[in-house]
Amino acid sequence: MNLKHIFSAIFPVLLLFTASVTEAAETSEAIFAGGCFWCTESDFEKVSGVEYVISGYVGGHVDHPTYKQVSAGGTGHAEAVKVGYDPDIVSYEQLLEVFWHSVDPLAKDRQFCDGGHQYRSVIFYLNDQQKMMAESSRKALADSGILKGPIQTEISAAGTFWKAEEYHQDYYKKNPIRYKLYRYGCGRDARLEEVWGDKAGWTPNH
Repeated sequence: MNLKHIFSAIFPVLLLFTASVTEAAETSEAIFAGGCFWCTESDFEKVSGVEYVISGYVGGHVDHPTYKQVSAGGTGHAEAVKVGYDPDIVSYEQLLEVFWHSVDPLAKDRQFCDGGHQYRSVIFYLNDQQKMMAESSRKALADSGILKGPIQTEISAAGTFWKAEEYHQDYYKKNPIRYKLYRYGCGRDARLEEVWGDKAGWTPNH
């Protein structure tokens, strides 16, 4: 058998192997709005299995919105993050847990010092399975009696995710001192401890 015949015989096997490796390495995505996207981005980037986090805008009715437009209100968008993750390392259910312990679910149309519909907390689902898991997660939290009040966090279809301006991406890394001052001044961590106690900022790595 010559090399051409050998290659013809093993080529289909190579294709199957390549396809299985590609499938195993596929990245899943999730979208969450938890107030200031600088903070939400930094919270999710701590999680093992998260491969990237992109700050942006979602849930509105204006194409290509800018930070100036969204922060002023009226576009319908929320500041949000798109999380790319390896489902073999971290599950969507675990990301939901990270989200809940990184926000104040009792606050309506605001998160911490940032007020307005653009700073509402939302789980933006990308498919029916995510919707089901998000709703189940919210119900379980409501039934647990942990929170002292009704949950205001929304669950909505994602729609188009618009990437925010480049200077917002990895803001906490590019401007660490300003970021820390903002986060502290906004009272984010203090309020999270008030709501969640020692589970504030929970991640699967704990």
